Amino acid sequence: MREQDSRHSLVRATRVDGLEERFADVRGVGLRYFRRSGEGLPLVLVHGLGGVACNWAPFIRALPPRRPLLVPDLPGHGGSSPLAAAPSLEPFAERVVLLAAREGLVASVVVGHSLGALVALRAARRAPAAVRGLVLAGAAGISSTSRRAKTGLAITSFVKPGRRLAPYRKTIAGRPRLRRVVLAWGAPDPEAMSPWACERFLVGPGLNTDTVSAARALVADDVRQHLSEVLCPSLVLWGSRDTQIAVSDAIAFSRRLRAPLRVIAGCGHLSIGERPDICAAAVEEFASSLERDA
Repeated sequence: MREQDSRHSLVRATRVDGLEERFADVRGVGLRYFRRSGEGLPLVLVHGLGGVACNWAPFIRALPPRRPLLVPDLPGHGGSSPLAAAPSLEPFAERVVLLAAREGLVASVVVGHSLGALVALRAARRAPAAVRGLVLAGAAGISSTSRRAKTGLAITSFVKPGRRLAPYRKTIAGRPRLRRVVLAWGAPDPEAMSPWACERFLVGPGLNTDTVSAARALVADDVRQHLSEVLCPSLVLWGSRDTQIAVSDAIAFSRRLRAPLRVIAGCGHLSIGERPDICAAAVEEFASSLERDA
């Protein structure tokens, strides 16, 4: 009973304020997602490995309230059920595209963070009519295929530190020194992040049911050979102090996609939570430019 109560608490804690929580079966996978109606080009926000939809909450707060949003928990993450088999990230991208179509949000700007950026790239490649624009924030897909990355993800998947820390999220988020210790891997200055933003990144792993499949698909997926097949306008966002995925990857993405690169000073891998205002302004400017060019 105590474990069940704890899960219910985590479910409540991972809701996204101001957005409607919904559930849908999409090709045999139960997806939990959040929706906001509005005007203009919709944004589809795709979180990273081990994350959940509420990772985007600080970013969403910084966006204009008029813009439509779709924010899913990826399969095996948060309140979404796992895939039966996921040899690649294509099934993840397929579910995101189908969910957007189900919600009537075609021709969206898909914004992906880390693993989510790689899922977004796959979505743009498989369904070009569904993706009007693409934003990659700290994107995986290049150095994430290295032997070092594979070893690191294998260890993390086995130890599951995020799941162990989730019950103590409020304590960690509320104490600057603990934030520095726990989140130093993703943010060079976790003490500068608000406790509320930190908690949005700490809460999700307690709900996740299968991040191993996504991790295996991630390290096997070198996206460079497919970037020429992405035809929509793109934007690359990166933290200047990202120690998880180097800025050299950002330059490679920018060059191969012929996309502008915005490097955010002082940010690490969790830029959407470290400087959500700058990230949201860049995405809003990009989406508005696509609306003007339509």
